[in-house]
Amino acid sequence: QVQLVESGGGLVQSGGSLRLSCVASGRTFSNFRMAWFRQAPGKEREFLATIRWSSGSTDYAESVKGRFTISRSNAKNTMYLQMNSLKSEDTADYYCAATERQYDDSLYRDPRNYDLWGQGTQVTVSS
Repeated sequence: QVQLVESGGGLVQSGGSLRLSCVASGRTFSNFRMAWFRQAPGKEREFLATIRWSSGSTDYAESVKGRFTISRSNAKNTMYLQMNSLKSEDTADYYCAATERQYDDSLYRDPRNYDLWGQGTQVTVSS
């Protein structure tokens, strides 16, 4: 069974850091594009960052560029999101996603183009 499981969320003060993890299991993800999204209450799901598993190439939303870093460990079949300089507006549920479908790069920012999703992990940033 193909599965994505996030962890690492929690409560952190403004200006602090967290590292989220997404463990992928059930198959080989070498041909996948993986991504992080978040969703705050009453808001749409927001793209944060994506990584091509095979090459490690990345793309970021402007709102997190320079503060968040996406990476992956082939050995651990795990994707990470290092979040620094956190702000209260970063408070949300964070989700990892994956797809094996091939798109133009810009389309990987659209959550509708992902087939696999984790259950989410909550991040709360206190001001």
